[in-house]
Amino acid sequence: MSEMITADLVDLDLSAETKEAAARALAERMVTLGRVTDLEGFLADVAAREAQMPTGLDGGIGIPHCRSEHVTEPTLGFGRSAAGIDFGAPDGPADLIFLIAAPAGADDAHLTILSSLARQLMNAEFTSALRAVDDAAAAAALIRGDESPAAAASTVPEGTESADGSKNSVAVSAAASADTATGTTSDTTDTTSDTTADAGASGERPFRIVAVTSCPTGIAHTYMAAESLENAGREAGVEVVVETQGSAGFTRLDPAVIAAADGVIFAHDVPVRDKDRFAGKPTVDVGVKAGINKPAELITEVRGKAARGEVSAGFAPGTPVERSGDSAEGYGTKLRKWLMSGVSYMVPFVAAGGLLIALGFAIGGYTVNKAPSVMDHFVWTQADSWGALLFQIGVVSFGFLVPVLAGYIAYGMADRPGLVPGFVGGAISLTINAGFLGGLAAGLIAGGVVIGIQKVKIPAALRGVMPVVVIPLISAAIVGFLMFVVIGKPIASAQKGMTDWLNGLTGTNAVLLGALLGLMMCFDLGGPVNKVAYTFATAGIAVASPSDSAMKIMAAVMAAGMVPPLAMALATTVRGRLFTQTERENGKAAWVLGASFISEGAIPFAAADPLRVIPSAMVGGAVTGSLSMAFGATLRAPHGGIFVVPLIGNPFLYLIAIAAGVCVTTALVVVLKGMRKQAPEGTGAGVADTAIAAKVDSKEPVAA
Repeated sequence: MSEMITADLVDLDLSAETKEAAARALAERMVTLGRVTDLEGFLADVAAREAQMPTGLDGGIGIPHCRSEHVTEPTLGFGRSAAGIDFGAPDGPADLIFLIAAPAGADDAHLTILSSLARQLMNAEFTSALRAVDDAAAAAALIRGDESPAAAASTVPEGTESADGSKNSVAVSAAASADTATGTTSDTTDTTSDTTADAGASGERPFRIVAVTSCPTGIAHTYMAAESLENAGREAGVEVVVETQGSAGFTRLDPAVIAAADGVIFAHDVPVRDKDRFAGKPTVDVGVKAGINKPAELITEVRGKAARGEVSAGFAPGTPVERSGDSAEGYGTKLRKWLMSGVSYMVPFVAAGGLLIALGFAIGGYTVNKAPSVMDHFVWTQADSWGALLFQIGVVSFGFLVPVLAGYIAYGMADRPGLVPGFVGGAISLTINAGFLGGLAAGLIAGGVVIGIQKVKIPAALRGVMPVVVIPLISAAIVGFLMFVVIGKPIASAQKGMTDWLNGLTGTNAVLLGALLGLMMCFDLGGPVNKVAYTFATAGIAVASPSDSAMKIMAAVMAAGMVPPLAMALATTVRGRLFTQTERENGKAAWVLGASFISEGAIPFAAADPLRVIPSAMVGGAVTGSLSMAFGATLRAPHGGIFVVPLIGNPFLYLIAIAAGVCVTTALVVVLKGMRKQAPEGTGAGVADTAIAAKVDSKEPVAA
């Protein structure tokens, strides 16, 4: 591994007057050393990152940085400006400029080093030494960590002025350390120990804060904010534990640490992963630069909220990829999350397409599916034309279901590199009539292929093109070959066999079929089994003239799918004490989700208590499905919930079927939850307090 910074990448007399000129001057040194292949392309990436958020920081620091395909290996350039350069910091120009260049596919080892540098920039001793050093090689060694700030300071007379005119504080800091070692009290002694001692003497534990920091690139600001918050916490006598969600990866905070925390600080410019972990606590939510520039104010603010009893009501859960969990999870758990990743991204297409199709039928009538293309025939004043327009847009939206499913299953497995082969495999599944099952297989294959490619050791010179050229090319070719030539036909046959089997249960077995479909719809709440039943129903009505039995099946499927979220919403209303505060908040949203036929609204409840929620939902779904078939209710629209009641045959009896299933599921959930043994009040908090206290007492890091 090459050194990320050498003397050739250091300019102690940077003459640039603007941030663009400074970036160019340092980037030219990288080009000379072969670290950057395209100067203008790289500078364009730097400018794009700068446009997202200025990279100037308080204390005279500028850190322009970016990921770029024009970078061959992680590289640092350092410049020191006597006049100062404006990088948008609140306190004025920067005299210390770091240009951080990271390849698009930088590895964790390099990114860890970069994150360490970012934390060092919050160290006054380190920055003072950089202002005082007078040799490029020594500056590079200092940044690499080969030389300590104190050693660098020994070559500089005490009181020497730095580039920005401030006195060198390194020698003072070293002297303070020496005083402390000999027992002499100095003005710079950390106040944390005194505060902690006072807290211990009074029997009170210190205030505890958990924080999450993240920035768009995940290289610099993420770690600088973390260091700043931790330093401010020590000065205030507050325990601050930070989860850095940066490019070097992130390790989730121990749940016990979160549970025992008195407040939460989010300092971020990209969504916080697993944000719902922190619900129910006093929370301050700001941009990442606030975490760097005013950490003491944030700590004061969150303490004030805690004193006033202000807590967050709950957060929307992140994507399945963001909830990917620990690396130690079993394969079965990971498989479920990969599948749910695809399903969660597919659901909005189902909702949008289904409602558009339903509106198309409502406006244009049952023959709207036979209308010519609106490109060839559209009359602004005719309702039929508007109905046909909405219907045709909905059909196009439905065409994305399988590709999106496959693409985001692969995304859940391999992140963004999995998208291309996943979408390609999903589209091929439609082409060969492998349908939903083909999409599942394509997504899993695509993710596995990308993971395999990523494990191959690649020369540094090729890492920049891997994510945008090599991985998409190779993975798409492999997935396409497997889908077209190897497994496509067997999957298509399996899909047809399942459809034929379900069709065989129609007629005299209609009620049994309704119960079976209801069970399938409520088994995994939007997962693969649910989607098999739903796909079977939509396939039956996706023809020019659907049969009466096909429309009955569609009605039974939608009715059963509405039961779980509506039942959970009702249960949290009539027996709220059986549910957590977060679940009660989710229950409010479940009313709307259930009414809109989005079964996933019940997932938070099933995930928290699957042995009680899922069986209850299945019983209610079976009741609703069988009643819908018995009542002869029909539905031509594939989605819409209560919003398409005008399109339902026998709508009154249909609503009775749904109400019956909701009541059955609610009653079962309430009874089953009421039978469980309640934990003593406060037990959870006590366990968490014990866990974190043990870690603190043993000096063990509290972050997992």
